[in-house]
Amino acid sequence: MQRVLDRLRGSGALGRVMKSADRTLVAVGNGVSIEPDAFNDDPYVDLVVPTVPPQPACGGIDAQQTRGTARGTREVCLGPANAIVGGQRLGIIAGPCSVEDRQQLLEVAHAVKEAGAIGLRGGAFKPRTNPYSFQGLGEPALELLAEAREATGLAVVTEVLSVDQTDLVARYADVLQIGARNMHNSSLLAAAGKTGKPILLKRGWSATLQEMLQAAEYIIREGDSDVILCERGIRTFESYVRHTLALAVVPAVKQRSPLPIIVDPSHGTGVAVWVPPLSKAAVACGADGLLIEVHPHPEKAQTDGEQSLNIPQFQRLMSDLQTLAPAVGRAL
Repeated sequence: MQRVLDRLRGSGALGRVMKSADRTLVAVGNGVSIEPDAFNDDPYVDLVVPTVPPQPACGGIDAQQTRGTARGTREVCLGPANAIVGGQRLGIIAGPCSVEDRQQLLEVAHAVKEAGAIGLRGGAFKPRTNPYSFQGLGEPALELLAEAREATGLAVVTEVLSVDQTDLVARYADVLQIGARNMHNSSLLAAAGKTGKPILLKRGWSATLQEMLQAAEYIIREGDSDVILCERGIRTFESYVRHTLALAVVPAVKQRSPLPIIVDPSHGTGVAVWVPPLSKAAVACGADGLLIEVHPHPEKAQTDGEQSLNIPQFQRLMSDLQTLAPAVGRAL
């Protein structure tokens, strides 16, 4: 047996011995493939049985063979016919961190629509680190988001926190957002996938790129391939930003997956004045869109006011992106 293990080790594989009543098995790890006839000359090996792992739907695919644009990125329609993420046009989704009241939401919705956004973001259920912070208005906020959609034609993007909320949120929203805290919640990922709605999947605070792609697989295997990845920053040792916005993940996703990827510079920096430059950097490195927090009066916001743009700031950013986008073959 040791000779077999030594030969496997020489091939770069690791063998794990498992014994049953009448047979000794060696499981091969490290992702190394062993040919069926590799041990034909060994009298102690009776049979080599190769196993084939399931082919991921969102990673390891030749970009030129995927459906979508010439760049190999899948196009995801958010609901309204002109609301596309993954196409030539940048998909900008903007709105308040939390839905606070009707006036606030409608003011922002009309403003971001006029500036060129295709989607309206707004939290109805808010996962907060501090349990005593504002937790959102719940279903009344969903009703306000639906009203804003009727008034503006914007696609509604809002977060779902738990499996038991999935049907409720899907009843109102065009796109279900899975937040960073829930990226590893496989039950919620599966439940969201079963709705058939487009899913905006945010990268977890400490998740690797591979873990984010594997999380997307939980959604896709339920039959829902309309997944949009979102880079929102990861937690590192830096303290001058809320999170570290790892923009290198954008070209890395483009190399590995046909799924579109957008960037959230609001959470990625936590500082409103840094949102415009990081938004431009995200577009320059190939992001398919942006997720930006906008509030009429950030200083009065109940959540994340320090990272929210006011309406004039958002309008200026959109004007700048209008100029930048053609340089990278995109448009607003």
